Amino acid sequence: MNKSSTRRTQNIKGTHYVYEDYPYWDTEKKQVRHKRVYIGKLDEVGEFLPNKAYQAQQKLQEVQQEAESVPQKSASRTYCGATHLLDAIAKRTGMLDDLKSSFPNDYLKLLSLAYYLVLESDSPMYRFSKWAHNHCHPFGAEMPDQRISELFSSIREDAKMKFFENQSARRIEKEHLVYDTTSISSYSEMISQVRYGRNKDGDPLPQINLALVFGQDSMLPVYYRKLPGNITDTQTIRKLLKDIEFIKCKKVKLVMDSGFFSNKNLNSLFQNHHKFLIAGKRNTKFVSSLIEQVRESIKDFSNYDVEQDIYRVSSMEKWLYEEYDGDGKVTHESDRRIYVHVYYNGQRAEEEKTSFIKSLADCQTAVLEGSCSETQQQMCDKYFQIKTTPVRGAKLQYNEQAIQDHIKHFGYFALLSNEIKDPSEALYVYRNKDLIEKFFGNLKNRLNMRRPLVSSSENLEGKLFVQFTALMLVSSIHKSMKDEGLYKNYSMQKLLDDLDVIERYDFPGKKAHFSEITGKQKALYECFGVKTPGML
Repeated sequence: MNKSSTRRTQNIKGTHYVYEDYPYWDTEKKQVRHKRVYIGKLDEVGEFLPNKAYQAQQKLQEVQQEAESVPQKSASRTYCGATHLLDAIAKRTGMLDDLKSSFPNDYLKLLSLAYYLVLESDSPMYRFSKWAHNHCHPFGAEMPDQRISELFSSIREDAKMKFFENQSARRIEKEHLVYDTTSISSYSEMISQVRYGRNKDGDPLPQINLALVFGQDSMLPVYYRKLPGNITDTQTIRKLLKDIEFIKCKKVKLVMDSGFFSNKNLNSLFQNHHKFLIAGKRNTKFVSSLIEQVRESIKDFSNYDVEQDIYRVSSMEKWLYEEYDGDGKVTHESDRRIYVHVYYNGQRAEEEKTSFIKSLADCQTAVLEGSCSETQQQMCDKYFQIKTTPVRGAKLQYNEQAIQDHIKHFGYFALLSNEIKDPSEALYVYRNKDLIEKFFGNLKNRLNMRRPLVSSSENLEGKLFVQFTALMLVSSIHKSMKDEGLYKNYSMQKLLDDLDVIERYDFPGKKAHFSEITGKQKALYECFGVKTPGML
């Protein structure tokens, strides 16, 4: 309704017609007159029913308001060099298309936030608008902190899974997938999955756990899942296998550390016909017995791998495969073939011994001072005998047998696989797993994930997804820098900063042009297989 009019009704032959009354000044008669414009009528319950003329007028006003709300283009100057590189990576990896397919209304916003995380690694989300004001980016506009929170809360699980499925379809089928978890500390009482758990150092902290799957050749993340903080690694494999089936990953080959080693996990991998390479736990009966069998012969020079500087012995063993019913009872048993590779490294043995002795000394001091942590108390119970007297107080004696039983395994480790026969190949594949630890570092440090600064589970889910897409960009940059030897002269931040200074000038009605681009900047784009801005 027009602000200068008043809406009224008129009863004509039992029908209540609605009209707008427009007062105006009649200059000839020198008095106020009124003009009526009928816009509809009221139904039996008093509900307003607009007529066609009024509906058309309202639609026209909406179109005019939308046109007026679009900011008029004016001359602008924005930084574009680094975002130009990210644009190319988003297209090359299929991230742009897959985000558009999964989040058709918000994909440009999600991409812009991912760019911001990559380029402004230490900055919180509420500073996005400041960054967006002077940078080229897919969304092309600023977003207040409240809008970003609403975007995070709107990200649905089915859309995320569609994105994971589309991305997994682009991966090489023969590629090994590295699987690992990391902990993220959080003291928010509003995030449902925050639990007291143990981090990699064994310290109990309120946290959530994050499971990540990476392609070992592409060096790109494939999938992630958030877990309660008290879930251990051995409990995650069976759920992961169901998720992988859902996102239609084919011919999965998983590489995992000893934290995932358990009879149930290996049985699940066998049952689902997945290939795997996993580090065995030395304190399990299966692994420790195999180490004992080769303890004397493994140090023969014929077993020495010169290239990888390690002794190794391999054998094909029988794994007792078991299937269980819903009550946990064994319903089927059979033997499965498994390749076991045992390794010995003398330098590693000395390093483990030195670290263990220091831990024992620290534990002893902590017990005597009464400042023993939970982890140290467990160590004390295993390797010390404590005698307390009224006069002398607590006195510790070493449990020599337990200490020697532990030390004798130093320097030894075992890898188990149902596919890889060669011990050198198995070690090479496993050592490449270390890349996931670097990516966890990128996730926590570069992408501001040491502590998730969100107040709700919904916001956390959304922020994690945006950080995952940013991790894809960071991982792609890392691979190109590593392949091209760029780390000799650049850190990732320095490389991005050197490109970020390139500016784009936009003028109404004219083609955009760019600031001067140096030979070094052109060479960097060439290393990434990206055309220089202005050459497209």
